[in-house]
Amino acid sequence: MKRWALLAAVFVLLLSGQPAAFAQGYVPISGSGSTWSFNAVDQWRKNVEQYGMRINFAANGSSAGRNDFKAGQVDFAVSEIPYGLTDGGVKDVEPTRGFAYMPIVAGGTAFMYNLKIGNTQVTNLRLSGQTITAIFTGAITNWADPAIKADNPGLNLPARKIIPVVRSDGSGTTAQFTTYMANQYPGMWDAFCRRAGRATPCGFTSNYPPAAPVIGQSGSLGVTNYVRQPQSEGSITYVEYSYARNSGFPVAKMLNKAGYYIEPTAPSVAVALLAAHIRSDLTQDLGDVYVNGDPRTYPLSSYSYMILPTGTESPFTVEKGRTLSDFAYYFLCEGQQQADRLGYSPLPINLVRAGLDQVARIPGSTKKPTDINKCNNPTLSPDGGNALANSAPFPSACDKIGVTQCAEGTGGAKRPTPTSNTSAANNGGPGGPAGASSTSDGANGAGADSANPSDNPAVDAGGDVAIDPDTGQPVNARGGSSGALAQPVSLGLQDNTTTALLASLAVVLFLGLIVGPPILARVLRKEDR
Repeated sequence: MKRWALLAAVFVLLLSGQPAAFAQGYVPISGSGSTWSFNAVDQWRKNVEQYGMRINFAANGSSAGRNDFKAGQVDFAVSEIPYGLTDGGVKDVEPTRGFAYMPIVAGGTAFMYNLKIGNTQVTNLRLSGQTITAIFTGAITNWADPAIKADNPGLNLPARKIIPVVRSDGSGTTAQFTTYMANQYPGMWDAFCRRAGRATPCGFTSNYPPAAPVIGQSGSLGVTNYVRQPQSEGSITYVEYSYARNSGFPVAKMLNKAGYYIEPTAPSVAVALLAAHIRSDLTQDLGDVYVNGDPRTYPLSSYSYMILPTGTESPFTVEKGRTLSDFAYYFLCEGQQQADRLGYSPLPINLVRAGLDQVARIPGSTKKPTDINKCNNPTLSPDGGNALANSAPFPSACDKIGVTQCAEGTGGAKRPTPTSNTSAANNGGPGGPAGASSTSDGANGAGADSANPSDNPAVDAGGDVAIDPDTGQPVNARGGSSGALAQPVSLGLQDNTTTALLASLAVVLFLGLIVGPPILARVLRKEDR
């Protein structure tokens, strides 16, 4: 009977097609780094599992990721800042192993907050860069401050203490935010650094100075989960836009150079980054992004980078190069279609083209001949421009600095907040009736209108987005945290591998059906004797 059980198990394994999956030749790879980029990277790695790729990624922060790559502990890293910069008087030296930078996704560093007027959640807060800097350096400590009132003429904000929440770990998000403050408001930023015992001029830092009144939390999920708790009313943090959308919370509209308060949506980020200067190594200079005069611009927009190996120093191998290159080919083209739904902005076509050149430098790269016009990138335009930026809508009149204020919600909280000095149409969002909700632009239940209970299982009975307390992500239809998007993704760059997989599977099934029954019949006859 043991022989029969063993044979049956082998037969089932053959029919399952498992050998065909191994025939693809992908070996697992590992990476670490940016929590800012994690929601995009995590979705992409789940998507490519269907092709036999296993990508392990630890979201431990940009600084940790760069150190892991430098120490030879991971195959790749993801970071918002490059090597070679001096942070707090210490230079972050480059690795001895060969490497290159490759842009992977764009997005806006948002200011997620938890604030109420009475029992009504504020979802339409507006803040200038100067006010934001004053909040995170302790110069403004109360929500009723005149500077905040000037930004929000339609709201009667409470005299509640502000709780600024910052990253306690080394992070690219902190580096992006502090680079902005050092560039635009160096006086306030340096004064705060001096109180924290830092030398000035302070410049950028990936480790936020731990001085009152800021409170530190580790990771993007850490700051997000702190702010969204009921007992954290009055708090505000900086985090990638995706986290606020997924947690069902609003973000502040930020004042741009043209005098409009703008949300960090995919189009507003795409417009802002038209002013970015890309260096020869593909790193970015964002000075002109901060002061981009287009009224559709979100000032704190940036790119994130994957640090790729260009040599086979341990732990990288040529075999791993096949997995990493095909993963990169996937997310540079097909994966960019999901960027907006995930809370990011897709890379413009010039950076996709440059990224494809970097992929070819990976040892063992499959070096696929990619037709850039078939890349399925949402930014691709026939005239060579950025289609997403070209079609970006202009802000409403109530978003302009002055005595009016839009009521529509932002981020993951789309329910409008009634204002005292705008028209009924603006109180419901552009063109809508007073109190009406705007359409959500979120994904997986994020951004659902909290005023109306929904059939969406990611929305609870009270109409709010149901959040998994462990992950900070929306709960899916089966009650667990949301996983990969259900929509199947076509990997256009994997045609040869997919064809080989299907052919191998067909052969295995054919042999199993032809050879299997006689073998089973012979075994059964022997067992009957």
